Amino acid sequence: MSEIFLPYGRQSISEDDIEAVISILRGDWLTTGPMVEKFEGDVADYVGVAHAVSFSSGTAALHGAMHAAGVAPGSAAVAPSLTFAATANSVIYCGGRPVLADISPDTLCLDPGAVEAAAGHVAEPVRAIVPVSFAGYPVKITDFRDAANRLGALVIEDASHALGAERGLHKVGQEADMTVFSFHPVKHITTAEGGMVVTNSAELAKRLRLFRSHGIVKSPEDFVRAYAGAWDNDMVELGYNYRLTDMASALGASQLKNIDYFVMRRKEIAVMYREMLSEAPDIVLPPDHPGHSYHLFPIWVDGSRRKDVFDRLRGNGIGVQVHYVPLHLHTYYREKFAFFEGDFPLTEKFSSGEISLPIFPDMLDEHVELVVKNLALALGAR
Repeated sequence: MSEIFLPYGRQSISEDDIEAVISILRGDWLTTGPMVEKFEGDVADYVGVAHAVSFSSGTAALHGAMHAAGVAPGSAAVAPSLTFAATANSVIYCGGRPVLADISPDTLCLDPGAVEAAAGHVAEPVRAIVPVSFAGYPVKITDFRDAANRLGALVIEDASHALGAERGLHKVGQEADMTVFSFHPVKHITTAEGGMVVTNSAELAKRLRLFRSHGIVKSPEDFVRAYAGAWDNDMVELGYNYRLTDMASALGASQLKNIDYFVMRRKEIAVMYREMLSEAPDIVLPPDHPGHSYHLFPIWVDGSRRKDVFDRLRGNGIGVQVHYVPLHLHTYYREKFAFFEGDFPLTEKFSSGEISLPIFPDMLDEHVELVVKNLALALGAR
């Protein structure tokens, strides 16, 4: 077995990125300084929203969004089973009940038609509907708005895969009540670890900022009790230390300058895959969309062959991955919430045969050709 040299995703770091971080190390602020606010402003401007609130990770950002939406003990949130655990775990962190639902085969994202049916199976009121823009496909947020209004819920888009994706004239981040981005190294831009919630609501942004900084206020107008002076602060609710550092923010701000290139290159690689694999009889290509940002390029093979194909690719140095084991099949979710195999058949069928091919901006055209060549060999071998 050869050593894996071509991962499914990785960061693209430039000398400018390195210099941006070094400049912070040479400065006065390593954390809670001006670079955090600059990065937040840059993301808000890029997405086209009024507010961007940074967090120490994408998971922390999801936790903050659930809290701001009012998810709490005695309430629930609807999410797809086809997602990373953090999407639904963040509901549990707030004491809420995650209500899972199936995907649409046309998008591989949460099926809008399944939301209210899923909500009807639990007694708790639904506070959030959480569509995931899986792989970078910009799921149509307006499809969830009517259900959210009827349920009295907010729409929180988990766009951890979809920074830079577009819906017509709207960038992902403009249409949901809150949209969550991740800056993990395999994502479109990175801060090493980090996340962001964007929103047009000043009230939600205020709740998010309070939550990510211990629930402590410092401005006189935010005090519940009497304000004593410039040294004073008051913890008005339970919060967490979920703040992003200036070093991470400097890296993110530098990376964001290249976001258009990063997305463009991912799209170019996706086009190459589609052209080379268009007549392959043994695979199904992922749904396309003109605004897709291609964090992942997920193909589907027959589930009976997936392990063999996966192992052969890995053995030849092609670092494929699987996204994801459905949440309802994880031991924790099965035992705590009584999910069973067969609950979400479309999710289970797709997940049983999914393989994510390598896709990241630093890939060369010959790397794409190498992946396709090895995929053909793996599919031809039983």
